[in-house]
Amino acid sequence: MRGARLSDEPSDSETRRSGWMVIRRVAPYLWPDSMPWVKRRVVLAMAALVMAKLIAVGTPFFYKLAVDALAGDAPSGPMLLAVGAVGLTVAYGMARLMTVGFQQLRDVIFAKVGQRALRTLALETFTHIHRLSMRYHITRKTGGLSRIIERGVKGVEFLLRFMLFSIGPLILELSLISIILFVYFDASYLLVVAATIALYVAFTFKVTEWRVRIRREMNRQDTDANQKAIDSLLNFETVKYFGAERREAERYDGAMEGYEAAALRTSYTLGFLNFGQSVLITSGLVGVMVLAALGVQRGDLTVGDFVMVNAYMLQITQPLNFLGTVYREIRQALIDMGDMFDLLEQPAEVQDKPDAPEIRVTGGEVVLEDVVFGYDAARPILKGVSLRVGAGQTIAIVGPSGSGKSTIGRLLFRFYDVSEGALRIDGQDVRDITQESLHAQIGVVPQDTVLFNDTIYYNIAYGRPDASRSAIEAAARAAKIHDFIQTLPEGYETKVGERGLKLSGGEKQRVGIARTLLKDPPILLLDEATSALDSETERDIQDSLAAMGEGRSVIMIAHRLSTVVEADLIIVLENGVVVEQGTHEALVGNGGRYAAMWTRQLSEPDADAA
Repeated sequence: MRGARLSDEPSDSETRRSGWMVIRRVAPYLWPDSMPWVKRRVVLAMAALVMAKLIAVGTPFFYKLAVDALAGDAPSGPMLLAVGAVGLTVAYGMARLMTVGFQQLRDVIFAKVGQRALRTLALETFTHIHRLSMRYHITRKTGGLSRIIERGVKGVEFLLRFMLFSIGPLILELSLISIILFVYFDASYLLVVAATIALYVAFTFKVTEWRVRIRREMNRQDTDANQKAIDSLLNFETVKYFGAERREAERYDGAMEGYEAAALRTSYTLGFLNFGQSVLITSGLVGVMVLAALGVQRGDLTVGDFVMVNAYMLQITQPLNFLGTVYREIRQALIDMGDMFDLLEQPAEVQDKPDAPEIRVTGGEVVLEDVVFGYDAARPILKGVSLRVGAGQTIAIVGPSGSGKSTIGRLLFRFYDVSEGALRIDGQDVRDITQESLHAQIGVVPQDTVLFNDTIYYNIAYGRPDASRSAIEAAARAAKIHDFIQTLPEGYETKVGERGLKLSGGEKQRVGIARTLLKDPPILLLDEATSALDSETERDIQDSLAAMGEGRSVIMIAHRLSTVVEADLIIVLENGVVVEQGTHEALVGNGGRYAAMWTRQLSEPDADAA
């Protein structure tokens, strides 16, 4: 189809344009108005850099004078006669040492600036990712996201260092050497050097542009392989259940095969680049040295002049040899940072209104008023749902899968905004108050409690990080998990493993309940909190949940009807609309949809749970 992009790979003009945009984004980190110390360090680092280059450009003069003194061609002068060849040699060594010393001083001064910029950008990116909507996160792969951040943050440090300390200094050094060759020798030397540099830069940039495209493909393959590896490891149990180790290895190896092919092309083109650079540099070096040799033969130049020309040419070749690498890495850093800045520019779907107040929860009344919502605008999930949870009341929402039960929980927590209608807490529309204050007033016990790969103590304390140990243990007792924790060799310091895999389902749920109890919210959402557990464990945890709900407004989203019989009000959802509501006894007596669901569940093997 004409006009459609068949590839995600940007054109060269787009890359250059995005490169300048990235540089403009990074510049404020080098010269922030609010941090004078950063500006001072940048100025001092640049001063050290200029001193290093001036000394480096003057160093070959000491070499020339020492050679001339040894050859008997030294110009007359009391100072040179007093210093002698040995003194000039020592001066040459000191000049080289001072060059290195100022370069290292430059790095030491600038290190804090670079690390501050890196840390600031990393924190900004991390914080922004947490602000992005649930919709964004469920469509992105965690492995690819982490890779973008990792490469982007590394690119910041590289760009700051090499843009300031490689390209700029190289231009300064080449300019100074060119002026010396023109003034001290003649225009023919400058012409050969200028032609060599021009051809070298043109060749290097052209080949490097080619290599950048290959490197971009290599990055894509690397990201794909990383995504597959992380996805497979996160689903370790599922892989084992289906005996899919070989299949997963083949998927990963297939991704790595593409990476290998791109990496080989990168290596081959690097060899071509290095050899071409060597041909051009060697040709320029030989050309200038031939001019100097002819000058010595004519008596216009001394042997020291010949040596000095050689020293300057070697001084030129060293930074030029790194030009291809530096240019490629800068281009790659710009691409990586561009990906990261694209991420930073992703708008948060759910945002606080300007000057939004914090929520004030007095009783915990939750009201849904004609709520319409769909994850896809073309397929609404909730179609005008209205319900009320009175202060301190427990209501249950039941219904078949896909009826919209869990969607109500996500809207309550404001992972998404309603399309039509309103959701209010104590009369305040959740869209009008800050998300942070809203989240602080709601406690959630999900179907599958996911724990951090840390200690049990850390996971319970996550509900209120400033809580005392006694408060944390009290929450564990209320969730009936304290005695179990005491039987563990390391007690509360026991590591739970990634996603809490070292604990059973019931133990994880109890840790999750303890965590929410510690938070002590006025509104509680139980999102199928026991549906993944066996009947015996479910009965035990139901006691904890019942105690947990005392004095709070509770919304129970349930599949097993046996868990909701004590609810003050039961809402039956079907196809996104409320089809019935009432108490358990009233709904069973009505003989409607709820009664049919109840009868069917009573006939199931675990009906004793009722």
